[in-house]
Amino acid sequence: MKTRTLGRNGPQVSALGFGCMGLSFAYGQGLERPAAVSLIRDAIERGVTLFDTAEAYGTLNEQMLGEAVAPFRDKVVIATKFGFKDGNAQKGVDSSPANIRKVAEQSLRNLGTERIDLFYQHRVDPAVPMEDVAGTVRDLIAEGKVGHFGLSEAGVDSIRRAHAVQPVAALQSEYSLWWRAPEQDVLPVCEELGIGFVPFSPLGRGFLTGKIDASTTFESGDFRANNPRFSVEARTANQQLVDAIAQIAEARKATPAQIALAWLLSRKPWIVPIPGTTKLHRLEENLGAVEVELSGDELARIGQALEQIQIVGDRYPAELAARVGR
Repeated sequence: MKTRTLGRNGPQVSALGFGCMGLSFAYGQGLERPAAVSLIRDAIERGVTLFDTAEAYGTLNEQMLGEAVAPFRDKVVIATKFGFKDGNAQKGVDSSPANIRKVAEQSLRNLGTERIDLFYQHRVDPAVPMEDVAGTVRDLIAEGKVGHFGLSEAGVDSIRRAHAVQPVAALQSEYSLWWRAPEQDVLPVCEELGIGFVPFSPLGRGFLTGKIDASTTFESGDFRANNPRFSVEARTANQQLVDAIAQIAEARKATPAQIALAWLLSRKPWIVPIPGTTKLHRLEENLGAVEVELSGDELARIGQALEQIQIVGDRYPAELAARVGR
């Protein structure tokens, strides 16, 4: 497995990480604990070293990750997140220093570890000065409970303010062939300040794999059922992008998922996508993207397709969209 470094002073990790959210949260029925533990260990055996969870994904999610990595603790980087009231995104944000400390202690227990390698603020809290948030994490780093500080879906002003107090190792935000907003101002500031970038949903929540179309139905508990970008109309319109990726993939003898991930990896050497899956064969498919180096001609063809295709549908319902980019 190839490796990359998150930021100038961040951890060295595998070129692709593993997003744990879908193992037990947001995408309908997840995996039973033994199966989730087994899949995470399969990822470790194949060279993955960055694993991403969050308080908001539930106690079980952190516990499964902690159990899975326990025998390999010194070989992996554990990332988790704080920032919602009672760990519930539906209740709103809470990045008060007291809550940050409470979540840190809970996560340390759930993960069965003495150190959170990368501790993200899940969403910016407009009621708490970013200096207080960064200062609290700085103190946790000084105490040895946290290794590095991260932000998720933060805007440029918040990034700069946080970084001035405690260097930010990584920014985690959505980024893929069908959501390129970070290119406008977030990626430039990350490059300027030496901050790594961790794209979540790098496969468009599954759409860019080519396995979802207008006829797909989502099970109960799958948040895509109420996501504007997954309406039947949006999926019909956005199929053009998947078709364009599929043509390049076929010529390259790769899969659409591998092309989508390889494109992200080609953008900057400090970008580390974290695709998630509940299936071993999908894990192996995703990891195959690390060996796919797109040619200049292939990148040009992808760029041309992106210029010609307009993506339809908001990526979040309005109430969730209001929390990003602050």
